[in-house]
Amino acid sequence: MSLLVKSNKRGQTMVALEEGRLEYVGFKAYRLSLGETLPVSAGDKELCLVLLSGRVNIDGEGFNWQNLGDRQSVFEEKSPFAAYLPPGTDAQVTALSDVQIAVCAAPGAGGYEPRLIRPQDCKRSVRGKGANTRYVCDILPDTSPAHSLLVVEVRTPSGHSSSYPPHKHDTDDLPHQSFLEETYYHQINPPQGFVFQRVYTDDRSIDQAMAVENSDLVVVPKGYHPVSVPYGYESYYLNVMAGPKRAWHFHNDPQHSWLLDL
Repeated sequence: MSLLVKSNKRGQTMVALEEGRLEYVGFKAYRLSLGETLPVSAGDKELCLVLLSGRVNIDGEGFNWQNLGDRQSVFEEKSPFAAYLPPGTDAQVTALSDVQIAVCAAPGAGGYEPRLIRPQDCKRSVRGKGANTRYVCDILPDTSPAHSLLVVEVRTPSGHSSSYPPHKHDTDDLPHQSFLEETYYHQINPPQGFVFQRVYTDDRSIDQAMAVENSDLVVVPKGYHPVSVPYGYESYYLNVMAGPKRAWHFHNDPQHSWLLDL
């Protein structure tokens, strides 16, 4: 089965991970026009709503977050607004402009309250060096309250590599490595571009190389998963991770770990 989920060019749903495709991670991304609404129900999951672009209101029992949004593109040097919704929470998103919003899901548990994640709550950092430099924004890291969900976004400049050297997190062997499924939601600037992503395991039981276009989704059930960005285009991806333990510990591909010494 292909690990590439192609986006829809029309309609409210931009891209959606098929229910049950992964055990821990769920993902959907939507486009809304001014005045449109999106009902969201967490059910037995916990959710992180990430406002990719535009302005919205988010309303639910006990919360009313108004006029959220401060960027018109994921390629602006701004952190997003986001919202954490625990299991059993229902909400409605109302678009105050043209909007793109992601709904990230993972198994949930009690003990958490709905909360707004503001741009100033997101930690920004630079990772790598040279043509391996990329820009990271932690939206829901393992230091923030949640049961299993981890969410981060990454911008990678033209001609650079990302999630590189190749690494994996598919073995429950803490503190050396954690088991986390993952999805990559991609955007490209300009939008007619593409990036390359490879997902592979040591035994090559999985080995897929994909040309990924704007708003496509890549599914990473296990294995290494580097990204390469062609000259002339910028890459953005939103990572969603979840597994049996909420910790991000990865293992580099030993064939390529020499790159860390450059």
